[in-house]
Amino acid sequence: MESRHDAAAFLDQPVSMGTTIMAATFDGGVILGADSRTSTGDYIANRVTDKITPLSDSVYICRSGSAADTQNMSRYISWFLEQHEMDLGEGPRVETAAKLAQSMAYQNKNHLQAGLIVAGWDRVAGGSVFAIPLGGTIVNTPFSIGGSGSAYITGLCDRLWKANMTEEECKAFVIKAVSHAMARDGSSGGCIRTVIITKDGVKRDFLPHNRIPITHGELPHPEPQSVAAA
Repeated sequence: MESRHDAAAFLDQPVSMGTTIMAATFDGGVILGADSRTSTGDYIANRVTDKITPLSDSVYICRSGSAADTQNMSRYISWFLEQHEMDLGEGPRVETAAKLAQSMAYQNKNHLQAGLIVAGWDRVAGGSVFAIPLGGTIVNTPFSIGGSGSAYITGLCDRLWKANMTEEECKAFVIKAVSHAMARDGSSGGCIRTVIITKDGVKRDFLPHNRIPITHGELPHPEPQSVAAA
């Protein structure tokens, strides 16, 4: 007979961000997007996780894999970039941050479970995106998707992507892709967070679950229930 201890065995498993992350360039900057579900085995440990972490004022990282691994990597990279910024007297390049992340991932590839996307804006390259999947390779690409949900939207992103999108077009592209992945992938869910980075600064946005576009085959969002006064 199963005991309550057996039923809670999933709590001994590491916190994992089986997730959907992505970043895309547009004419003037980049947009990063992610769902917000964090899991411990089959248990949803957090429905509103922030998987888009700042590394500097204009460089951010999307994290998938082990929450502990990616959080600690982000802290180390941010610290190194802070020292680098003090030496330079200006903000770091996106490529510098990406190569720091790649070096750390590659040197510890047998110990870390981390799939990363580094994106941002700098005065040399403008908006740029670097994908760093498990194993520590690095690819400079106009857009990138990652996490368990990415398998469901590869074809969709290939079809919808176009160069030199406006900010509004790119944001709609990111939201549509992430919402489709959330509908199909059991490890992705919650809300959608986006970060827009341009030469003018950073804008964060949050799309709650009841405003996420409905995908074909999904049930409609339930109507909010009013609480009658006692």
